[in-house]
Amino acid sequence: MVLALLLCGVVVLLAVAGLFAFGVRRRLVQRSGGTFDCNLRWDVSEAEAAEPTGKGWAYGIARYNGDRIEWFRVFSYALRPRRQLVRGAIDVLERRAPHGEEEVALLSDAVVLACAVGGGESGPPVRVELALSEDALTGFLAWLEAAPPGQRVNVA
Repeated sequence: MVLALLLCGVVVLLAVAGLFAFGVRRRLVQRSGGTFDCNLRWDVSEAEAAEPTGKGWAYGIARYNGDRIEWFRVFSYALRPRRQLVRGAIDVLERRAPHGEEEVALLSDAVVLACAVGGGESGPPVRVELALSEDALTGFLAWLEAAPPGQRVNVA
């Protein structure tokens, strides 16, 4: 009986420590400022882009860092970003409202922004979709347009 109680106590303590670690990590990511909630879907196929489903979306936090946006998964303990988007390599393709199952998978006020990322020497561009709020979308597009002189930027 004592062993069972001790084991239950250890399990509860580990669960509380895990939740605390998520909170500390989020504070560390947000500490430098310029963060916003952002769902991400990487390497979207043409078929998926034409008929979107709710699959493939990952919830995360994006952070502005100079000429990059660093994207962190929410449900992760990693302190490094999962993806990085360089300002000069982002081409905005379209903006749309979530369709079908996406309305359930994404935040309620989300707008989906389809972008082509990369290309050039690194190979063909990858289609990426970001789901963010109207306010975050305005900030993101302003950040793209505010590129230093001489930097190529394509904002639809």
